[in-house]
Amino acid sequence: MEAQAMATVKEALAALYHHPDDSIRTAADRWLQEFQHTLDAWQVADSLLHDERSNLETLIFCSQTLRSKVQRDFEELPSGAFRSLQDSLYALLKKFNKGPAKVRTQICIAIAALAVHVPVEDWGAGGIVNWLSDEMKAHPEFIPGFLELLIVLPQEISSYKIAARPERRRQVESDLCTSANVAISLLTACMAIDQLKEQVLEGFSSWLRFCHGISASELASHPLVHMALSSLNSDQFLEAAVNVTSELIHATVSYGSGTTAEQLPLIQILVPRIMGLNELLKDPSKDEEDVKAIARLYADMGESYVDLIAAGSDDSIQIVNALLEVTSHQEFDICSMTFNFWHRLKRNLIRRESYVSYGSEVLIEAERNRRLLIFRPKFESLVSLVSSRVEYPEDYHTFSEEDCRDFRHVRYAVSDVLLDATDVLGGDSTLKVLSTKLAQAYGSCNTKQNSKWQPVEAALFCIQAIAKSVSLEEREILPQVMSLLPCLPHNEQLLQTVCSTVGSFSKWIDAAPAESSILPPLVDILNKGMSTSEDTAAAASVAFKYICEDCRRKFAGSLDGLFQIYHIAISGVGGYKVSSEDSLHLVEALSVVITTLPPESARTALELICQPVINPLQELIQQGDQILQQIPARQLTVHIDRLSSIFSNVKHPAVVAEAVNRYWPILKTIFDQRAWDTRTMESVCRSCKFAVRTCGRAMGMTIGAMLEEIQTLYQQHKQSCFLYLSSEVIKIFGSDPSCADYLTNLIQILFNHTVQLLRTIQDFTARPDIADDCYLLASRCIRYCPNLFVPTEMFQRLVDCAMAGITIQHR
Repeated sequence: MEAQAMATVKEALAALYHHPDDSIRTAADRWLQEFQHTLDAWQVADSLLHDERSNLETLIFCSQTLRSKVQRDFEELPSGAFRSLQDSLYALLKKFNKGPAKVRTQICIAIAALAVHVPVEDWGAGGIVNWLSDEMKAHPEFIPGFLELLIVLPQEISSYKIAARPERRRQVESDLCTSANVAISLLTACMAIDQLKEQVLEGFSSWLRFCHGISASELASHPLVHMALSSLNSDQFLEAAVNVTSELIHATVSYGSGTTAEQLPLIQILVPRIMGLNELLKDPSKDEEDVKAIARLYADMGESYVDLIAAGSDDSIQIVNALLEVTSHQEFDICSMTFNFWHRLKRNLIRRESYVSYGSEVLIEAERNRRLLIFRPKFESLVSLVSSRVEYPEDYHTFSEEDCRDFRHVRYAVSDVLLDATDVLGGDSTLKVLSTKLAQAYGSCNTKQNSKWQPVEAALFCIQAIAKSVSLEEREILPQVMSLLPCLPHNEQLLQTVCSTVGSFSKWIDAAPAESSILPPLVDILNKGMSTSEDTAAAASVAFKYICEDCRRKFAGSLDGLFQIYHIAISGVGGYKVSSEDSLHLVEALSVVITTLPPESARTALELICQPVINPLQELIQQGDQILQQIPARQLTVHIDRLSSIFSNVKHPAVVAEAVNRYWPILKTIFDQRAWDTRTMESVCRSCKFAVRTCGRAMGMTIGAMLEEIQTLYQQHKQSCFLYLSSEVIKIFGSDPSCADYLTNLIQILFNHTVQLLRTIQDFTARPDIADDCYLLASRCIRYCPNLFVPTEMFQRLVDCAMAGITIQHR
């Protein structure tokens, strides 16, 4: 039976790797994956690994299978199987001592996983590390395999691929800490073998986090530490040496490592060695991976010792200068390694907790100001360095979707760094640094020899990224920036950023002196943005919304111009390239301006803003019920969503209530003819919800008609949005005695139908939306009109219904 299974595995592997038919390869892969989960996989994989005739493909598959079985399926084995499994894995480790390396690594991981599953005593006195020490001394010819096991052992202990319980995992970690001295002694002994130097360094970095019993002074003089630090200048061992040095840095600041004074002997050795690598960062002949390794080391040093660096000593300033060198590297992957350091340094400099040891408020403030003064030039340099990182490259038009996503990530990361800088420098001072970059870029871009727009766009992007940090009273830089915007070339990407900049500074624009007249040319820019491309139109629409929100009173006398922009955008004719989604920003913009008007003017303006929305709906309804039922939901919801925005943002309850009453027949027709269509119903209910919120009791008789409509349709079509809309009505009208009769009727009808839909757990699983909105409605009934709900027989039925669904695994 076993021989047949072994042969089948070999055939499947041959098919997987060599059969020309894709379907056969897929079937073989599926079978092999299923085989790995069977009980037979233990014996078959073990036998094939011991079989001298097995080829490399078989060995790799079987070693991976055995490793995964030990990790996740160890409890399948009988209690006495440990010893035979240990003996087999040990024999395989010796067999593959010289390779193949992939197979040997899997065997080592399997042994490490086995060590997690079984108690220390099963390995003999002292556990697996002592067992390994004895074997290395008894069989020095197998040291390469034993050394790899020593390396992976501390790495795999933390792996959650191993199915071990938390208390067992904690015990294993404690056992490793006890055995760390033995492991370090073994690694020290292996230092004498030159060809194992890299593995020794790798093993040392793996074991360092378990070396709690070794003091900083001991580590400072340890031969392994000196070997690692001396290897930092070696191309061959650089990465392994960086890993060790990084772990040593973490060891000096890890929880339970003691005070900084206790760690100083090691810190004083590490920092000068790392600082000595500064020239390698600038060496153009250095491999990029090596530069990354060194940069990572600097970043680790900066982040770990940020509390010491923040004190502002001469030595710490040298470290900050070195980190600025890393930030200036042309590769963003390397440059960005320092970003977390700058964030931590900023946080240390500005938070009060960093200064509590100084006692009095006067001393705290004096020390804080001293440190901010010291680091101010460094953060100014940081702003200058990172601002150029957001430039569009020359080949941006060839970017794939992934490239565009990566570029956006770069911009988000740089924006965060700039905001960190504003916390240290202040928004106005950061703006001053960036304005210098903008002036230089514009000066260069405005010449015949150079018409590059990218540096101008990059500087503007950075300026709008810090907009919220700039004071509303700033009068030196921003007036110049705003006057420059209309003069910039109309490149699509640049125009998009110009529009975003206008929107970002909308509050400052509102606070600017009236005599500066900066608003009209900025609106012209947004007009241009809406007619250039979909991307610029999106940015212009958002900016237009912000401008209208914050400068609404300045637009009160310019309604004709605003309505012209609005009608062109909503109608889709006139050259604007505003999408239906972005048009909602314009609807909101006009709505908030209307809010500032007196009631009579607001009534007229509201009718004007509703006309382009209502007219298409009326035209669709006039085509007849059959057409209305057949058209795609999108043709209706695009207009209804705009109506929702109007009802939500025009804060004139009586005026909006008149409009709702006037347009109710249209909404009722859509309710009646599209009640089966979830998407349309959600859109209409959303519109009604905002109408209820804005109008409240001003809605009058319309609210009764609305409730009668939804309670009738709910019984027929079971749309959960009807329940949600009812919960909004309860929230507004629940405490009104005059509404008690029709609210009682509403509650009884909706809940009576709902409890019939939710009888079993399967019902809750099938309709979580109904369950969610039903109990939202119930909770609001309890809060706003308990007298209409709690005393009724329906309340008890709803509690029984809740008990049926309370154990379901769904939020």
